[in-house]
Amino acid sequence: MVPGRPKRGNRLGSDASHQRAMLANLCASLIAAESILTTDAKARALRPVVEKLITKAKKGDLHQRRQVIAFLRDEDATKKLFDEVGPRYQNRQGGYVRILKRGPRHGDGAPMVVIEFV
Repeated sequence: MVPGRPKRGNRLGSDASHQRAMLANLCASLIAAESILTTDAKARALRPVVEKLITKAKKGDLHQRRQVIAFLRDEDATKKLFDEVGPRYQNRQGGYVRILKRGPRHGDGAPMVVIEFV
């Protein structure tokens, strides 16, 4: 199963394929920058997806790497995930990211958060 495959709940404003693509892009951005500013709804949808990817990176075999590349479609982010991020959490049993509230966005008042690696 590909992480981020929508089964239920909110589609974040569009259809399932758009949600999958948006979550993949957010994951790649989070892995590259290690901290991103986004809306609360997107961050809550992103957290379980990123944590499953980090768990795959902790295992580190070729099959897991190919699954992550198929989802992210970004080889640089996958390389960083498997070489830096995965080994960092080798002794941790989960809870790899945290969500910190920032306040409302000026344009439309959407609640903004920072999602980052612990």
